Amino acid sequence: QVQFVESGGGLVQPGGSLRLSCVASGFDFSEYAMFWYRQPPGKERERSADNPADSTDIGGIQKEREWVAGIISTGGSADYDDSVKGRFTISRDNSKNTVYLEMNNLRPEDTGVYYCYTSIGTGGFWGQGTRVTVSS
Repeated sequence: QVQFVESGGGLVQPGGSLRLSCVASGFDFSEYAMFWYRQPPGKERERSADNPADSTDIGGIQKEREWVAGIISTGGSADYDDSVKGRFTISRDNSKNTVYLEMNNLRPEDTGVYYCYTSIGTGGFWGQGTRVTVSS
């Protein structure tokens, strides 16, 4: 069973930093690209309590969540949304089945629930998310 456990969120002042982690299990982590998405306040959807990593309609959920960053399976290349370029860094440690998101110079508009995500075959898998609040 594919599972993700995200951590590292919290309350931080503008200009502050946080490091998010996502530990994966249930699949060959080193074979797949990984992504971070975020869902702004007011757009949170109910999560499945039965499956911490929901395999749900990719299109429907992606419309409500903003892509933040992605990294290829080897970690050799990454890409970012323009809104976070120069401030966020995605990385991974395949020996620990973990993907990270280092967030610096945080802004109030970065507030939201952050999810890690991967696509395996025809299915998309999400974690339960970790909440980030940027406020003074």
